[in-house]
Amino acid sequence: MFRQYDHQLFLNTVVGPGGDGTVLRLRHPDTGADTGRGLALTTDGNHRWCAVDPRVGTASIVAEAMLNIAVVGGTPLALVNCLNFGNPEHPEVMWQLSEAIDGMSDACTAFGIPVVGGNVSLYNESAGVDIDPTPVVGLLGMVDRLEVPPPGPTLTDGGRLVVIGPPVQGELSGSAWAAAKGHRGGGLPSLDFGVHAEVARVVTQLVAAGLVTGAHDIAEGGLGVAVAEMVCHSGLGATIARVADHVDLFGESPSRVVVCVPADDLATVINVCETAGVGTMRIGVAGGERLAIKGLVDLAVDDVVDAWRGRLPGALGHGHKPGVTSQRTLWDW
Repeated sequence: MFRQYDHQLFLNTVVGPGGDGTVLRLRHPDTGADTGRGLALTTDGNHRWCAVDPRVGTASIVAEAMLNIAVVGGTPLALVNCLNFGNPEHPEVMWQLSEAIDGMSDACTAFGIPVVGGNVSLYNESAGVDIDPTPVVGLLGMVDRLEVPPPGPTLTDGGRLVVIGPPVQGELSGSAWAAAKGHRGGGLPSLDFGVHAEVARVVTQLVAAGLVTGAHDIAEGGLGVAVAEMVCHSGLGATIARVADHVDLFGESPSRVVVCVPADDLATVINVCETAGVGTMRIGVAGGERLAIKGLVDLAVDDVVDAWRGRLPGALGHGHKPGVTSQRTLWDW
């Protein structure tokens, strides 16, 4: 859909749609001169989280948007929202709406992000069945030094892969993996606002200093999908050794980012995180022609790219390469 609109309008686009956050060069409003700064933008939503717990789910959506701004080197400025819900005359839907607003308020208050606009879309139902609560947020951030484009969700050959943030929580409820298995109940992983804010600050610092060659937040699909998306963006494989089971691989615990770090900068990156009191875990190395996750996954890069790029075209009857249509997801493997 975004290809139908000119996202290069005025030639200020540094990072276009398709990554974690879009980045626009910020020019002086009168002279048009480059200010050396940038605007970062992202939109986020996750109906699966909010169907399990609309308050924690909405707070987690705000937190995810914050990390999407951080991985492009920005800090949050302001938030807008669109609250999409079922029939508010149904008591459970009115409760969902109230809880979602409280969750957004909790997160924005904790992170110091003003809500500057929003709207609602209510009475969304089919044959009397209400949609899942689906709040969507748009977050605007500032990149203070835009000397080079941010690294993006990419890998570089020989780069060390490090997860920045707390360990994954042993909870799969609300995740894409759980939904694929038909599970809709349970409770969401907890969100610690203080820890999350520090992780975002450290990631912004590392990106701004040029110490990472790739950065991608862990959200929908968990660590497995995050790394697979980095493989797709770079066309380069990865070998992951520090994953115990499918919970580690597909858990969607908040406050976690995967970075690709040059070997020479690894000690510096670890030191920056430790100084800030932020946890790290070295999980593997980038390179080769396969995505190999010890004991769990071993796929050719081409197969990973096909599964990622071919999903929607395949559903519409058009494979992304002639004669190729993939209907499989990563967890099917």
